[in-house]
Amino acid sequence: MTALITGGTSGIGAAFARHLAASGTDLVLVARNPERLTTFADELSTQYGVEVETFPADLADRDEVVRVQQRLESPDQPIEMFINNAGFGLHKDLLVEDTSTDERAFDVMIRAVYLLGGTAARVMKNRGRGTIITTSSSSGYVTMGNYSAIKAWVTVWAESLATQLKGTGVSVVAICPGWVHTEFHDRAGINQGSIPDWAWIDVDEVVRDGLRAAATGRVISVASVPWKIAVTLARIAPRGAIRAVSRKLTSKRQ
Repeated sequence: MTALITGGTSGIGAAFARHLAASGTDLVLVARNPERLTTFADELSTQYGVEVETFPADLADRDEVVRVQQRLESPDQPIEMFINNAGFGLHKDLLVEDTSTDERAFDVMIRAVYLLGGTAARVMKNRGRGTIITTSSSSGYVTMGNYSAIKAWVTVWAESLATQLKGTGVSVVAICPGWVHTEFHDRAGINQGSIPDWAWIDVDEVVRDGLRAAATGRVISVASVPWKIAVTLARIAPRGAIRAVSRKLTSKRQ
């Protein structure tokens, strides 16, 4: 089996790569940094004895996305699992004049997710089997700026795709983690000191729950009991309460 992972050299993507390589799955890793791709690919190949193809691409560039689509469509080197993971954090309010970072986020975490996910879905549906796991976030259940809005879209899109592909042999999962121990928050400039210890999740737990969800037909994966409870409450709470909680969380992260 071969899995293609976007954002495959760091954070959740790298954790998926390690777990899948350990199970004997060959990999295609997509990321922006060629040197980091090569180093990580060599490490995985040496440690686990799997084939690792590197695919440098910037998913904010539509032409680069098309190249990845073509790799997903390859009949000679089929992709049986697609980890639709590339993304980054946002830590700006909605009134900034310079919107370039947020616009890039829309390109990477909405446009690329949609185009690549749709390509993988068409190919896998025609083949009658496959798995698509997309990285969303528990942030999609609150109201904390464009990151929340993007991840709300990602979750609903994945659920919609799962609805459409029901009975085709293709599993679709949206993983919606809370705060995960990766470099993600440092890159986003988020103050982590105010986040309580209980709220942190180990990245391997996120990956294991996502893979279990795919194997059992569960569409939404929320790792850890505290976050399962938090997401359930967010789904049923009045929106006014969600906005109030979101204001407090936003003030603590700054």
